[in-house]
Amino acid sequence: MAQPMRIRATMAGDLADVKVLMNHPMETGLRKDAKTGKLIPAHFITEVTATVNGSPVLAAEMSGGVSKNPYLGFKVKGPKAGDKVVVNWADNKGDKNSAEATIG
Repeated sequence: MAQPMRIRATMAGDLADVKVLMNHPMETGLRKDAKTGKLIPAHFITEVTATVNGSPVLAAEMSGGVSKNPYLGFKVKGPKAGDKVVVNWADNKGDKNSAEATIG
């Protein structure tokens, strides 16, 4: 089971500023375990999506080149305070995670 994400959404003028910290190991599959010398299997987020009140506002693809516990920040024009933002990710091992926040 994936660790919870931290998500914050605030209004800045007519833009919603969304900040997300995704807890994930983000292994490339190229790093060796220091004790065994064996490669650590690849384990990374492959896609991220975001919606505001159910309407898609972001779709992104990621790979193993992104650091552990990635941070994602984006702005969306049009939402209002009180609207709901939902961010989802899926990784190469089939694990998924979702978090939501109310725009403040």
